[in-house]
Amino acid sequence: MLTFWLPFEWIVSLRFLREGRLQTLFIITGVSIGVAVIVFMSALMAGLQSNFIRRVLSAQSHIQLLLPQQVTRPLRGAAKGSTAAVEGAIVQPPLQQTKSIDQWQAVVAQTRRMPEVNVVSPVASGPVLIVRGSATSAVNVTGIEPDTYFRIVDFSDKLVRGSLRLTGSDVLVGIELAHDLGVDVGDKLHITSALGASSVLTISGVFDLGNRGANQRTTFAALRTAQNLLNLPGGVTSVEVTVHDIYQAEVVAQRIAAATGVEADSWIKNSAQFFTAISAQTTANTAIRFFVGLSVAFGIASVLVVSVVQKSREIGILRAMGISQGQILRVFLLQGGLLGLAGSVLGCGVGALGLVLWQGMARNADGTPLFPLVFDPTLFSLALALATVTGLLAAFAPALRAARLDPVVAIRA
Repeated sequence: MLTFWLPFEWIVSLRFLREGRLQTLFIITGVSIGVAVIVFMSALMAGLQSNFIRRVLSAQSHIQLLLPQQVTRPLRGAAKGSTAAVEGAIVQPPLQQTKSIDQWQAVVAQTRRMPEVNVVSPVASGPVLIVRGSATSAVNVTGIEPDTYFRIVDFSDKLVRGSLRLTGSDVLVGIELAHDLGVDVGDKLHITSALGASSVLTISGVFDLGNRGANQRTTFAALRTAQNLLNLPGGVTSVEVTVHDIYQAEVVAQRIAAATGVEADSWIKNSAQFFTAISAQTTANTAIRFFVGLSVAFGIASVLVVSVVQKSREIGILRAMGISQGQILRVFLLQGGLLGLAGSVLGCGVGALGLVLWQGMARNADGTPLFPLVFDPTLFSLALALATVTGLLAAFAPALRAARLDPVVAIRA
């Protein structure tokens, strides 16, 4: 045996584990199952959440900067010879008109300077009427700067046919709208706004946002074209923003609102129920990992407690030979750490195999994967570290008991 170079504690630990082969096998199997469950569930939940978030945010920005809502304040006045305030009996909210954000260029510049912000793109959006022969359709035209907006919403996988060219005379339409109007790439549309402005635009591309309603109501044009149609010379109705950390979108939105004075709505605020569901899913995953880890810890502790009882005579002899309490303590701590490490290595392999099988079997109707799974090396490293640390912590109580055994009592037992 090539153990002459090992410290004394390692030699004794390995010998105790070899002598209790059946116990060692059972606990390593139990640890590996626990680690495999943690790895599989964590990767599955992470892939599921990533897929959900990607679908929700694939056609929208993380933060939208808007003009504050127009409000009506009641008229107040004091009657002659009286200090009592008189209010109007009826207060009606004002009509929310399409208006530009004041000094939006300064807002864009200030937002771009924030380190948390990734992309900022101005947008001019409003209702228009499309006329095609005897067919008409009320839609929303969104004027964009292609260079920045297409970095926020990636149209490369949404374009059905045509191109993403957006000059002053081009327009992108949804696939449902194109079908309803009987048009295709290269056809011309007469677009009129409620203010009387009109323009004839050529369809340069047809897109599919994955939502029937959005495909029927949404069109995209160059920013200046939309400004002319909506009577917003040089103005924008919103500023679209993406951030580096999507889960910090609400915090960044509040900072932008405080710094610029505009209304800032994050995707977390606009999709509150969805975000709550994601948070609940994360909490459930954490709870599962905690209880699985707890069961692994108790399994290791129970085996080592039995080992202390079985090896009490050997421990007494070692103590009588001059082995210190610290060395006995380290012997059983090493056993716990080795059991945790061996089980975690095996469990990571089983978990990875389960993920590969899942990705191969869970398929959509068209044969594509149900959702992509990411094999994150950090997940496997954390699982190895946590299982090893759990083994050490679980072994502490049995190790302490072994170190405190009275040599005389242990030998007589």
